[in-house]
Amino acid sequence: MTGTEFTVDVAGGALTVTRWGSAEALPVVALHGITANGHSFARVAAELPDTLALLAPDLRGRARSAHLPGPYGLGAHVADTMALLDAVGVDRTVLVGHSMGAFVACLAAVRHPDRVAGVVLVDGGFGLPAPPGTDIQQVIGPAMARLSMTFADRDTYRSFWQKHPAFAGRWNTWADTYVQRDLVGDPPEMRSSCVADAVRIDGAQVLEDPEVLGAIRALPCPAWLMWAARGLLDETPGLYTAERLAALDGSGVQLVELPDDNHYTPLFSSTAATVAAQIHTAVQQTMEAER
Repeated sequence: MTGTEFTVDVAGGALTVTRWGSAEALPVVALHGITANGHSFARVAAELPDTLALLAPDLRGRARSAHLPGPYGLGAHVADTMALLDAVGVDRTVLVGHSMGAFVACLAAVRHPDRVAGVVLVDGGFGLPAPPGTDIQQVIGPAMARLSMTFADRDTYRSFWQKHPAFAGRWNTWADTYVQRDLVGDPPEMRSSCVADAVRIDGAQVLEDPEVLGAIRALPCPAWLMWAARGLLDETPGLYTAERLAALDGSGVQLVELPDDNHYTPLFSSTAATVAAQIHTAVQQTMEAER
């Protein structure tokens, strides 16, 4: 399923967005993780019904939006998301976020309750206590380390990701298309497109910014958190457990466990159909509630 790219005017330049689905379909917006890009949602988009379209920007500082300047931070991503909604003429919709993108979705809902009808969060959005001084590289490991690396060619970059514990034994064309979009430059010195400063600034907010961390408890709209049982390196337990998520009791956030997945795989494995079904449910329920 091939998406259609377009750009949106935002502060400092043009944000690149990929759209999957027809122009007549109701659009939802998908926000990717901290070193990812919009094509991480390609398989989810393929699983959506024809009545829905998925719009996935390459967030500021990543992939084909890497040229966009600072200031970085989750507030900048929220502003860019609102600019996207304005550009496509959407007053109100459901936001989907994976990992860091889930925190952006929550912050957008709190800052712009008139624009966000609901949020679907995939293994993100709920902050966990981190020791003082924790750096984002300590949390995301190889995903961050690669930003200072060069790669001889696309096959070398593919091999790097195939060895990542989260993808080992799970590689497929969806994952390959996603990681290849990240690669820029010419052989033998190709590199990730991600701007390291953008990742560090965004990561610091995810770890310690009070507004970002508190957004999930202040949501003015329906919310679903789909959490993976395994972590970023396919370890057990993952970022979330039932015990950790008990802190959300009374928040109204509905929890959906993904017992067979790690932090990355819900977007690339057959679980993408489950994520797509949850998005469809969220759209149906929010539309029904607002009639």
